[in-house]
Amino acid sequence: MPPPPVCSRARGPRDGVSRTPPEIDANELTGVLATPGWLRDLGRTSWLLVGLILLVVAAVWIMSLTQAIVAPLITAAVVAAVAAPLIGWAERHGVPRLVGAVLLLVGFVALAAGVVVVVLGGITSQSGDVSAHLADAKDTLAGWLKDLGVDPSKAESAKSDASSAASGAISTLLNGVAGGLKQLSSLVFFLALTALSLIFLLKDGPEIRAWGERHLGVPLPLAKTISTRCLESLRGYFFGVTLVATFNAAVVAVGALLLGVPLVGTIAAVTFLAAYVPYLGAWTAGAFSVLVALGGAGTDAAIGMIVVQLLANGVLQQVVQPIAYGAALGIHPLAVLVVTIAGGSLFGAAGLILAAPVTSAAVRISADLSRARGSPDGAEDGSAPKADAVPA
Repeated sequence: MPPPPVCSRARGPRDGVSRTPPEIDANELTGVLATPGWLRDLGRTSWLLVGLILLVVAAVWIMSLTQAIVAPLITAAVVAAVAAPLIGWAERHGVPRLVGAVLLLVGFVALAAGVVVVVLGGITSQSGDVSAHLADAKDTLAGWLKDLGVDPSKAESAKSDASSAASGAISTLLNGVAGGLKQLSSLVFFLALTALSLIFLLKDGPEIRAWGERHLGVPLPLAKTISTRCLESLRGYFFGVTLVATFNAAVVAVGALLLGVPLVGTIAAVTFLAAYVPYLGAWTAGAFSVLVALGGAGTDAAIGMIVVQLLANGVLQQVVQPIAYGAALGIHPLAVLVVTIAGGSLFGAAGLILAAPVTSAAVRISADLSRARGSPDGAEDGSAPKADAVPA
């Protein structure tokens, strides 16, 4: 039997739709799969930030390994930047820079020795009274807890905890220096290297600054702008800190005097010096003054000293701080708080102290560059501000 006939009907498209893919013009594909410009810029910026962060981390790590040298140099550089105007003034009055640097260093040493004598001498003289009043304060604390309905056993436990804490505080307060003598060799090395570096920075400051500006890797006018703004911010910041420290010390001293707290001079000195450690210093000085008030004048005086500290470092300081920091730094007090805490977390004590002035310098340099781009003729017109005659 012959095979069935093969159907010769062509397999055409269903519903009139062609199955042949259309031809694509290669020119039409240009930019179809390309990365969007904003994403490409964001990626490039992210890699640059990653590289910058790695560079900063590496620099901090290297400095931490060489902190025995780096810490004295940073300390001397900050002191030299703040004290350089005094050396410049003395030089203009006929005093050689080397002589002025030595005299300034001798003055620093004498001032530091006087403060140490006042603080330690005052604490030692009142050690017996402090211990006796602290014992009375513990009994008062236990009585308050019982009056508030706290279980007597728990009140006695709280008294015991307070006793151990107070004993530890007094021991640290009165004998901490003796423990610190174990590290006297490293302290002596630190002070010696700081003093030597300070003398060189004060004596040869103009040459060191000029060399740094020439090797900064940017045009010389911009380098002078950067160095000038950094010096202005450092000096302005420490001038503002000094104003705030003087105000706090005066308020606390007057409060201690009215409350009958002993060691008024010691409390004022500690309050003044602690103000140079942002935020943390105020709490430390406050705890010291309350402890002295508790031990030397009783519980009521300690409560009064707490109120005085809150006023000095809170309400009243808000009146002085914007005036002291506003013109000096040119940044909001909240920004000062944020960058100070961040700097302390990342870079330790150096970051805690230098974060605010470095941020202020960066803001001012950015403003100078913006003005320079906007006008071809000057600083209000685009040029760099005049560099100080006295270097850091």
